[in-house]
Amino acid sequence: MRLIYLCSALLLLILLPRTCQGGNILVIPVEGSHWINMDILLQALHSRGHNLTIIRGDKSWYIKDNSTYYSTYTIPVHNSIDKEFILRVVSEMIDFERGAHPLMSFLGSTVGMLGTYLEGHEGVRKVVTTMLDDRELMRKLNDTKFDMVLSDPWWGGGPILAKYLNLPLVYNARWLFGGESHFAIAPSPTSYIPLTGSVCTDKMTFFQRVKNMILHILTQTQKHLVNQIYQKICDKYLGPNNDFNQLLIDADIWLMRADFVFEFPRPTMPNVVYIGGFQCKPAKPLPQHLEEFVQSSGEHGVIIMSLGTFVNELPADMANEIAAAFAKLPQKVIWRYKGSRPDTLGNNTLLVDWMPQNDLLGHPKVKVFVAHGGTNGVQEALYHGVPVVGIPLLFDQYDNLLRLEDRGGAKILTLSTMDKDNNFLTAIQEVLNEPSYRMNMQRLSRLHRDQPITPMDNALFWIEFVMRHKGAAHLKPASLRMSWYSYHSVDVALFLGGAVLLVLLSTFFLIRCLCNAMCKSKVKRE
Repeated sequence: MRLIYLCSALLLLILLPRTCQGGNILVIPVEGSHWINMDILLQALHSRGHNLTIIRGDKSWYIKDNSTYYSTYTIPVHNSIDKEFILRVVSEMIDFERGAHPLMSFLGSTVGMLGTYLEGHEGVRKVVTTMLDDRELMRKLNDTKFDMVLSDPWWGGGPILAKYLNLPLVYNARWLFGGESHFAIAPSPTSYIPLTGSVCTDKMTFFQRVKNMILHILTQTQKHLVNQIYQKICDKYLGPNNDFNQLLIDADIWLMRADFVFEFPRPTMPNVVYIGGFQCKPAKPLPQHLEEFVQSSGEHGVIIMSLGTFVNELPADMANEIAAAFAKLPQKVIWRYKGSRPDTLGNNTLLVDWMPQNDLLGHPKVKVFVAHGGTNGVQEALYHGVPVVGIPLLFDQYDNLLRLEDRGGAKILTLSTMDKDNNFLTAIQEVLNEPSYRMNMQRLSRLHRDQPITPMDNALFWIEFVMRHKGAAHLKPASLRMSWYSYHSVDVALFLGGAVLLVLLSTFFLIRCLCNAMCKSKVKRE
């Protein structure tokens, strides 16, 4: 009996610290692929004993209302962002990109999408407003005594709610609605830091730098317009002295879904923590039917293709072109595709509604990944060292693929050219037959994995750090609280310029007076 008591006491001592360290986290997520990687982080937090509560809209299609590892508050809002809205945007962009000239594509992805972006943020504004108007919900959130807010800054609700509840804020971030997150908080010279959508590397020609600057101006204009949507909420619920842009950039920690194996080197900040590839992990065994299909490929290996969360089908002519190209290859193909079966589909191609992408990428028989260039897929390919044939569709996808192509690990096709002159088939054959693509991706994989702490453990440490210390104010640079003219020392430059001008003018008038005096003296002597 004493042994039983002793074992029970020992078990209690082991479990007690874990229970005491568990935090209360309020999560403001974003749908689609953003949710996929947020969900992985939430499962890891739950496994460490933290309690998770998620705010979701009633039209959410990825974030389930019932879960074993988080609880939810569902906000009943009509006309907010839903699945149909996102799919409509994707479909319109595919149709536009297929026939677009590069210049028109650039303008379409910046100016042409502005109305759609504003419509999306108006939907988020309705969710946030409905939430803040619900006194019972806000009372519950206050009574729960959360330790922090974990949010994705792609939408603007997270920082507003964190301020309203007076809680520390951590971002699971890579993108803001005004572009890549670094541009909001870190020095970002446009001379060598390409903006999202610029289709440039960090080595730009003069005209590429002109294009990059124009895009920066357009992006800042878009950001200002979106800020005005959320500023109305701040004025109503937080008071007129709360500037939304200041709330947005004032997060304690930015968990950045990138690293400098993937991203171009650039200035950064002390409260930015790099967790690129945190969702990646060693491959698990494939389901039996997939393993049998993969093994049937023999020495030729397998190609896998997926165009991401939002693209389940393609225009019929494009799907037939892709299927016909696959049919000409000796490799087996696994293609995630939910559209109508292409007429030209070969016997070597398997269509699936879903596939274990990470496990397939980690299989030794997979030779090439045909991908749209989403952050998750690109980083999984980098982690496993699989070369990529990229077909970017919208948003950041071209820029993600460009980072791999610049390092010799990918080949990019555009929607407007991929179905011409067998470009798609030629690109796949090039990546299959040129050893440098695989060698470069495997080199990047070795660099990415060679870290003292895994990206996931790094993310978990800093989330728990914020909960332990009630924030991380000591890591926030003073620049976040400075006006633009102070930050760029415009006032100092004007002051020094004025001082120099004053000295020059004083010197000029002094010399002039001396000259006049000397001339008068000379006239008197004569």
